[in-house]
Amino acid sequence: MNKGGFSWKRATGVTRAKSKISRATGIPLTKSGRQRKVGKMVTGDGCLVLILAVGALPIAIGIVFRLIV
Repeated sequence: MNKGGFSWKRATGVTRAKSKISRATGIPLTKSGRQRKVGKMVTGDGCLVLILAVGALPIAIGIVFRLIV
C-alpha cells in the first residue's frame, strides 16, 4: 500500500476522473464498492426488499382471499 508517496494516477487525473464517473452514475467502479452496494440492496438497507414486499402483497392477499372463499 502506498504511504503518501508520489502517485502517477493522482498526478494525471485518473483518480479524479474515476471519482466523477462513480458519483455521476451512482455505480462504484471498484469490485468491493459494487459488492457493498448490491449487499445493501439485498439485505434491506436499500430499496430491493421494499419493492419485493410491495410486489408480494397483492399475491398474498389473493391467496388468503381464495382460501376464505
